[in-house]
Amino acid sequence: MTVAPPTPDASTPAKPAPGPLTQRTAVSAATTDNRSAQRRALANSEADRIEELKTRVHAELLRELGPHLYDAEMDQSELEQRVRSVLAEVLAAQDRPLSNSDRARVTQEISDDILGYGPIDPYLRDPEVSEVMVNGYNDVWLEKSGRLTKAEAHFADEAHLRRTIDKIVSRIGRRVDESSPMVDARLPDGSRVNAIVPPLALDGSALTIRKFAADPLTVDDLITFGSLSRQTADFLEACVRGRLNIIVSGGTGAGKTTTLNVLSSFIPSDERIVTIEDAAELQLHQDHVVRLESRPANIEGKGAVTIRDLVKNSLRMRPDRIVVGEVRDASALDMLQAMNTGHDGSICTLHSNGPRDTLARMETMVLMAGMDLPMRAIREQVASAVDLIVHQSRFKDGSRRITHITEVERMEGDVITLQDVFVFDNSAGFDENGRVLGRLRSTGLRPKFVEKLAYANVAIDPALFRLDRP
Repeated sequence: MTVAPPTPDASTPAKPAPGPLTQRTAVSAATTDNRSAQRRALANSEADRIEELKTRVHAELLRELGPHLYDAEMDQSELEQRVRSVLAEVLAAQDRPLSNSDRARVTQEISDDILGYGPIDPYLRDPEVSEVMVNGYNDVWLEKSGRLTKAEAHFADEAHLRRTIDKIVSRIGRRVDESSPMVDARLPDGSRVNAIVPPLALDGSALTIRKFAADPLTVDDLITFGSLSRQTADFLEACVRGRLNIIVSGGTGAGKTTTLNVLSSFIPSDERIVTIEDAAELQLHQDHVVRLESRPANIEGKGAVTIRDLVKNSLRMRPDRIVVGEVRDASALDMLQAMNTGHDGSICTLHSNGPRDTLARMETMVLMAGMDLPMRAIREQVASAVDLIVHQSRFKDGSRRITHITEVERMEGDVITLQDVFVFDNSAGFDENGRVLGRLRSTGLRPKFVEKLAYANVAIDPALFRLDRP
């Protein structure tokens, strides 16, 4: 039986045959896709060529200049001149010519790699960047205005990152390898460096650089940033001039060293100051300053000089003030001894979560000295030595604020009594951008050490302690 083909329904319009316009549109779209693919392929090819050229030029520079690149005694300007001269010769000898923009880019990147610190060098020059964190050769993060942002940079490979780390640590006589996989160092400008490599770092070498402020912040800068008020700045200046023993406490990155630097600037210029640090960061402008820096063990595991050793030694140097960058171990005992034996006006920093925790950490670190002392004796020493705790915190919005200025009073039973003089009031909440609106306010309580300041001929305006109303 023959089946007739279906009759088209009159209500369904017939599908039009592709006309010339439709065909031209399809051809145009295909052509555009092809051109885009060709441009991407060309760009990738050019990028690969430039990377290959950088590798070749880098190897040629190493062959030409050899050990001069890592010679710590070679003048930096002479090294830069030689590198740029050899770099120009090597680029001129390339088979395929480079455009001016590519030549400038290759020259800058290789110069950063040879003379500086590779892809992170521009961020180290950027004044807005306070910290550079490398979590692996292709993962770089920055801290700007207290907030973390991912950087548009990466190292070529793990070997490239390790070369950069070796360059940093070799210039100050340190090393990092599998037998010594952690190192603390500093750049020539004073920036603090920490590096940790495999096998301890599981995902590749990690490098952290906390940049050194070439122009240190002043008390006026901290007031402008809202870290403290003019009222509290005047109070702290009187405390430093009146030779109170002060501990600056807070978490990592809270701004303790900056505050320590500002407090140290209040020390009169006619006093002898001895500063003791793990990595020299303090920038004092007084005339009579002796700067000491601890030293790790050498390759044989010998020759280490700790903060505790330097604190002991400083007592024989006739100091008027002892300023310790950070107390983190048994040096706490020697610091307390110094504060209790006539070295009033000493200042140090310490990691803690609050004023009460500061005293607990101090007690724990005294016990690390190995002395079999009863807890009450330690607390009596702490209560007698420490006059004031300045606690600082970093908030979610990236701002760093002093949150407590607390007097250490006396022993009551087995407990050290604390009294807050100024406390951060956060009742105002946050603005539409998430910025903290609170500020440091007086509690209305007058500290007991005002009489001690009077003996040092330092007067404090009683209006400083007037109760602030929100």
